[in-house]
Parts: sequence; C-alpha cells; structure tokens
Amino acid sequence: MLLIPVLDLARGQAVHARRGDRLHYRPVRSVLAPGRTGDALALARAYRTELRASHCYVADVDAIEGKPLQAGLLAALADPAQGFGPGLMVDAGVNSAARAREVLARGATQIVVGLESLPSFAVFEEIVSAAPSGRVVFSLDLRAGRPVAGDGFDPDLAPAEFAARAVELGAAAVLVIDLAAVGSSAGPWHLELLGNLKQRLGRPVYAAGGVRSREDIALLRQAGCDGVLVATALHAGELGAADFAAG
Repeated sequence: MLLIPVLDLARGQAVHARRGDRLHYRPVRSVLAPGRTGDALALARAYRTELRASHCYVADVDAIEGKPLQAGLLAALADPAQGFGPGLMVDAGVNSAARAREVLARGATQIVVGLESLPSFAVFEEIVSAAPSGRVVFSLDLRAGRPVAGDGFDPDLAPAEFAARAVELGAAAVLVIDLAAVGSSAGPWHLELLGNLKQRLGRPVYAAGGVRSREDIALLRQAGCDGVLVATALHAGELGAADFAAG
C-alpha cells in the first residue's frame, strides 16, 4: 500500500491541518525538518530524500478557501532541486477546467478535485476532458461522515454515490477524506465505506485523516485501500522511513 505524505500550504508556509479548522492552522513543526518550522520546501525535500516517498499530497489551503493559487510555491515544490519533484498530487480548489490546466502547468502530476470546491458533476466532466488521461483524482470530502457539497448536487446523495459518479465521468482514483478526522490522531474512519468503494469502483481508493500508527495502516490495507495520506504521525516521528519502505 502506498504511503503518501501531506503538505498543507497556507500563507506561503507548511501548516498543520487539524479537523478542518483552517482559520487556526499554524506553521508545522516536524521531526523531519528540525528548526525549519513551516518550511514547505525543506519538508518536501525530507519527504523525498529521507522517506523515499514516490508521491506527495499538497493542499493549497489558500486556493481551496478562494484566494489566489500559491503558484510560485507549487512550482518550487515540483522542482526536484528545490522541493519534492515529480509525484505531486495537488488539491488547489480546482473548480473549472481553466484552474485544472493552471495547476498542471505548475508541475502537478495529478490534480485532486475536491467535492467541496466542485460546482457540479458537469464541471467535473469538463475538468476530466481538459486533463490528460489518468491525471484527475476525485476527493470525496466529508465532515463527520456527511458529504461537503454545494447547491449543485443532490443533498440526499449518499457518499458512495458521489464517488461512483465521479468514476463514471473519468476519475482515475478516489480519495476519501473526512475533515473532522484530519490531524485528530483518532485512528482511521469509514473503513466500511472504503471497502465498499474498492469493491465497487475498480479504481485506486485512498484514505486520509486520523492515521496514528502501523496498526492503523494495517486496518486500511485490510479494508482494501491502495494508499493512505499521513501527516501528524510523520511530524511526531510515530511513522518514518521504515514504514515507507515496508509499503
């Protein structure tokens, strides 16, 4: 199973995401970049060189909140000499084909289209059509189990149906992230949903939020997950290079 380290970006720094309370995200302190609090490039380099990670999930929190894309920082992260290099999975509030092309132009290997940013499935279809094949990941954004979706969606649609529709329209993979679990160190959520999606969709399924330990990773593997996003446990030193090598 693929372990994917996370970089949350706000105001030009790497921040520590906790339970989706973005107003109170603070620059992250990490054992992987000692003395470099909030240094996104240093942390990205550590992900590549120390953890030997092949992918890195990047959330441009500013862009997700409707502010301008942190374009320069994203480009630096995509540069192997400065940051992580190839393998960036970027969620930057993509809500149109134009924004998708902009994020790809800044060096993203894949664009992550979050449900909370998406106006409608019609727009998702336009995004998929504008991107090269295999480059769009659908993020099933939940909060305490409920889809975080705008007025362009059926409010009674179940979480699994959002994911199924996105795959029908061409999503290469599905990420399930519950904002209430992020940074909580409460263990993995929605194991049954993850297992059902893996059986139903025929696409890679990734999980995010709450992962604390190797035991949590094992639970997600048993559920059928192809990958898991990790952040807090990395910064605290509870997971490290040996876990990435084990896969």
